Amino acid sequence: MLKHINKLLVFLLLVACQDPEQALKDAELKISTEAMKEYIIELGSDAYQGRKPFSEGEELSIKYLQKCYKAIGLEPANGDSYLQKVPLVMVKGQVKTPFEISTAHTSLSLDSSNEFVAFSRQMAPELELNASEMVFVGYGIIAPEYNWNDYANLDVKGKTVVVLVNDPGLDSGRDDFFTGNAMTYYGRWTYKYEEAARQGAEAVFIIHDDKGAGYPWSVVVNSAAVAKVYPESANKYADRCKVEGWIHQSKARELFSAMELNLDALIVKAKKNTGKGFALPAKANLSLTNSWKKDVSHNVMGMIKGTDLADEYLFYSAHWDHLGIGKKIDGDSIYNGTVDNGTSLAWMMEIAKAFKTMPQAPRRTVVFFAPTAEESGLNGSGYYADHPIFPIHKTVANINNDLMLPFGRCKDVMVTGYGKSDLDDILKTEAAKQNRYILPDPNAHTGMYYRSDHFSFARVGIPALFARGNNDHREKGTAYMSEKEQYWINNCYHKPNDEYEDWWDLTGVEEDAKLLFRVGWHIANTDVYPQWKDGSEFKAIRAKQFE
Repeated sequence: MLKHINKLLVFLLLVACQDPEQALKDAELKISTEAMKEYIIELGSDAYQGRKPFSEGEELSIKYLQKCYKAIGLEPANGDSYLQKVPLVMVKGQVKTPFEISTAHTSLSLDSSNEFVAFSRQMAPELELNASEMVFVGYGIIAPEYNWNDYANLDVKGKTVVVLVNDPGLDSGRDDFFTGNAMTYYGRWTYKYEEAARQGAEAVFIIHDDKGAGYPWSVVVNSAAVAKVYPESANKYADRCKVEGWIHQSKARELFSAMELNLDALIVKAKKNTGKGFALPAKANLSLTNSWKKDVSHNVMGMIKGTDLADEYLFYSAHWDHLGIGKKIDGDSIYNGTVDNGTSLAWMMEIAKAFKTMPQAPRRTVVFFAPTAEESGLNGSGYYADHPIFPIHKTVANINNDLMLPFGRCKDVMVTGYGKSDLDDILKTEAAKQNRYILPDPNAHTGMYYRSDHFSFARVGIPALFARGNNDHREKGTAYMSEKEQYWINNCYHKPNDEYEDWWDLTGVEEDAKLLFRVGWHIANTDVYPQWKDGSEFKAIRAKQFE
């Protein structure tokens, strides 16, 4: 107790001897686009081979990040190490045959990649669907809180289920139905695969559409083309479906038409819960082969130890991995991941530098966390959340970023998952000092809140913030940013084209770093715990930790 009192007295004495606002301004000056550019160019270079876990690219990445942490002055966060080992398995699959679907009147053959993708978590050398009965299951959702069960009165054990992407709230015109256009976790492909497995299905295919998925078909194809990384499984994923995959919407329409069914009409009924799932007059045939290897990847963690509240923790996060070497596009096969997620790593490094520039350490310990294997399902951050180094109930908040666009400064601060926690209110106060406004994610239907590492913190109850300028350029407005973002998604996202360009304008990333530095400094120097707001699905999880 005396030790904590002495640390607090030192902290208060330092604060009393200086102007806190001037200290923050001085620290902000250390955040620069030139320094960011160095990180981004290095991590996005071909030498890192797209930063795939288990590869030479991983070795180079984690060595570089540790070097940067040491140069900034961060302490190792895992005892005397900057690394946390993350045991994973890498599964590489290959589709051996076309996807043959036979109906009463015809037989359809779907071409791999162009019309469907398929893969499997199961660690078995050969996997086969042999005349597997097919079942349409609407959105494939069981959500008791919405009185919703797409699997009611259906037997899908040992069968192939076909489901719609997203959830029924999309385009419903009702914010109180699921969460309106903001995708819930029920709309994520991860949930749909999990639920199909719980129901005993042997295969599950999601019907893709650009709006519902939040990305074009090319993203599905490119992600499926590379080996997938998963957490280790004691039962070799025997509890998962034998086959998981996607069907292009145009081919799904053709398939349903061949069965004298109208897919658009079924979607309308599924959205209103007036149409029940039903067995399809069709059978599926497909064969895959799998190979795999177990290995250890690494989360990279550095910290600034706090003073009187050193046993409480604030996390900043930005994942270091990308897709590695994959399908060649326009002669290039290295998926550099320079925006995704080099820009955010630079953002985090510069915030760490600003914290170290402050004349006194923060009261709470601040951890700078670069997780692995985000691209394959938040595996690095998920492993940390399930195997924490620091107590979950003592971890007060997470500030995460991902895919920060290099198109200049924005008037808005777009919050993905707006309204979930008190962190929004702290952000709003600090954003006003930059003459910026808070914007709830206008594309919440893409489910981005469940697609980056902050979700791993949120699901175990830790309030998490994901915010950056994205929509309203300070000089060129919203139309300009919309055009730029859409171009980047269509041409660069999860493609080899995600490379550094000399024309990039990183002033927006710099401004966001200054903003989120101030938000973090506020959180790290109060004894108040940020809280989930009423209506958040994570509020009850957090409450149990303090019972």
